[in-house]
Amino acid sequence: MRKYFFLIIAVFTFYSLTTAQDFRTPRPSPDATVSQYVGVTKITVDYSSPAVKERKIWGELVPFGEIWRTGANEVTTITFTNPVNVNGNELPAGTYGIHTIPGEKEWDVIFSKDTKVDGPVAFDEKKEALRLKVKPVPQSGITERMMFTITDMTENSAKVNLIWEKLKVSFDVETNTQELTLQNARDAFNWGQLMSAATYCLQNNVNLDEGYKWIQASTLINENYWNQRIKAQYFAKMDKKEEAIATMENAIDHGSKMEDEPFDFDSMKKMLAEWRGQ
Repeated sequence: MRKYFFLIIAVFTFYSLTTAQDFRTPRPSPDATVSQYVGVTKITVDYSSPAVKERKIWGELVPFGEIWRTGANEVTTITFTNPVNVNGNELPAGTYGIHTIPGEKEWDVIFSKDTKVDGPVAFDEKKEALRLKVKPVPQSGITERMMFTITDMTENSAKVNLIWEKLKVSFDVETNTQELTLQNARDAFNWGQLMSAATYCLQNNVNLDEGYKWIQASTLINENYWNQRIKAQYFAKMDKKEEAIATMENAIDHGSKMEDEPFDFDSMKKMLAEWRGQ
């Protein structure tokens, strides 16, 4: 009986600890997230949402001329899944802290690699990735809780807005959706894997028709010494001597421009000479 009693206590304790990890109390400034795809690029803003509560916000609760973490609790962050342009400035993919310096007529909006800053003393300018100058825009009516919105979406652009009290601050985000889509399509296929499969077929004299398609695809994705030399050998096996010679010449040209000479460079040169009848 004693053994079962301790077993019950152990199970109860384990259950209490695991359920406690999910327990949370309301925050005065609740967490919020807004996300939007612009083409194939996802923009996500994570922030906390303080309330006005009949307070004077700009110039008092949020002082002018000082670094602000742009919300309450943790630093507000913005994540871009692909490189973007923000108000015409390039910004790599990644997560950034949105720090701001509010002013009566102009704000600094700072994208920082530091996402842990909680006040002006801890802010490190060396970690800035981008700083913008933007104009605050008066709004009719009061927005009680601070919020971020993503609006004016097109296939290549959107506007990110910070709205609180009677003010809105915005910046534009642009992305090259067409080029990103094409690059994602190219990356979906690995030229090296296709070349390896084609090489296996060539060396083992099996499935040559499909192997030839694979080496063609490999060279379309990324033409280089390695796949061109295999493609040349496919032409030779197909008794297409002129194509084999031209393709191997192209491979040798690629190889001669490489920083380190390919391990089989001499053997490929010898193969080319034999095809030429030299």
